[in-house]
Amino acid sequence: MEKSGTGSIRMTKQRSAVLSALRSTTAHPPADWVYSQVRKILPRISLGTVYRNLSELKEAGLVLELDFGTGCSRFDFRTDAHYHIMCLECGRVEDAIIPVKENLENAASTATGYEILSHTIQFKGICAACASRR
Repeated sequence: MEKSGTGSIRMTKQRSAVLSALRSTTAHPPADWVYSQVRKILPRISLGTVYRNLSELKEAGLVLELDFGTGCSRFDFRTDAHYHIMCLECGRVEDAIIPVKENLENAASTATGYEILSHTIQFKGICAACASRR
């Protein structure tokens, strides 16, 4: 999950603005949030252009797209191997600061015969703020 260089993708002002918006937060925002931030810099940009650039940045390995099964993808500027946790009440998504289980890939490879290239783990639960409101 290492970042590839920008050699395979031209860094336009739109892509640069999308990356800048993602770098500005650790909240793993959805595309509409990225769009609202980019519009502050490029007021004439369309939502479709933001979606297209997010897709191209993902394909180039410069951003991650996270799918928690909610019908709304989230995006992450951090592309190194790491895990995420989502609150099922407020929808907040954060990095789960735990070591990546490299031996899990070896175990999966041994059990299946697959060459494992990467893995993702997403935790779901109730954040401390939501739990305290219960």
